[in-house]
Amino acid sequence: MCGAPVVLNMLTNYSESKKLDSPVHIMTAGAPPPAAVLGRAESLGFIVSHGYGLTETGGLVVTCAWKKEWNHLPANERARLKARQGVTSIGFSEVDVVESESGKSVRRDGSTMGEIVLRGGSVMIGYLKDSEGTSKCMRNGWFYTGDIGVMHPDGYLEVKDRSKDVIITGGENLSSVEVESVLYSHPAVNEVAVVARPDKFWGETPCAFVSLKEQLEETPTEKDIREFCKAMLPLYMVPRLVVFKKELPKTSTGKIQKFLLRDMAKALI
Repeated sequence: MCGAPVVLNMLTNYSESKKLDSPVHIMTAGAPPPAAVLGRAESLGFIVSHGYGLTETGGLVVTCAWKKEWNHLPANERARLKARQGVTSIGFSEVDVVESESGKSVRRDGSTMGEIVLRGGSVMIGYLKDSEGTSKCMRNGWFYTGDIGVMHPDGYLEVKDRSKDVIITGGENLSSVEVESVLYSHPAVNEVAVVARPDKFWGETPCAFVSLKEQLEETPTEKDIREFCKAMLPLYMVPRLVVFKKELPKTSTGKIQKFLLRDMAKALI
């Protein structure tokens, strides 16, 4: 079966879930999946494959090709590796992470961020009747995705965020996905999305929208959530505001609609 990370999260948070009688292979894509969610899915017996692609590339073109030697690693380390998007699938040409302006490849150190670019036979020719939009994303034979990522020393891609979802606070680029991954590891959190909230002093600060699991013995407060983040993140990445909602807005395929949450965050100034 296939499902976005939010579908995996729904399966693993089902109150009556139990370990599968036999393994079920599942492909996930559409958003960077939190390692905590991948770990919970595999503990139930799902064998998760992780891919990356866009409509403009004809679907998935990058997959986290699994190496046998990783099977012997601890569960949390396996989940961290599986959260990476990986390498190009057979028949697709190239993937790289580059500086948006110069087009030069960033360092393959797993931390230097840049824009993800793709090249291959399934990439679109261009947007229909939109030469301006085409010229912006098709440059020097590469398709510029608008996604931000890093390249690891072993050549595996890891998506960090959409460029429009990167939060710039006090001059620092903050990946909303990294903050979300930490929040998903909180035992009371069901779903989470982190977006930019305008700030007069810092420019932007992270705002977390959180839905909690049902039937909790103790409901965490905003302070509890922030203290949890402080123990695991640099202070500038800790959400300045935590908003609890019963359910986060999603598309019909399960993607969280961050543009709606950004509008809500602006209204909270």
